[in-house]
Amino acid sequence: MLGLWLGGGVDEGSELLVWVRAVATAILAGVIAQILVSPPGALASVPDWLRYGAVAGGFVGFIATRRSIFAGVACGELIMLAGKWWLG
Repeated sequence: MLGLWLGGGVDEGSELLVWVRAVATAILAGVIAQILVSPPGALASVPDWLRYGAVAGGFVGFIATRRSIFAGVACGELIMLAGKWWLG
């Protein structure tokens, strides 16, 4: 409640929130890159082409939805799950 009360008056276009959004996006990009290069656990059994294809599909989803990070991640995840299901 305190965070909602304090953040309620912050302008969404302020430099602070633009910086926070940029840092969050950079962290997400770093995590995705690390998962692509050295996949952990069960993701290691997924072929490289499927992982890279899911990232490409997620990027297309990101661009198609006017730069929605949530839509891009969801699209990539759906491609990954469908590909893994199809491969068995």
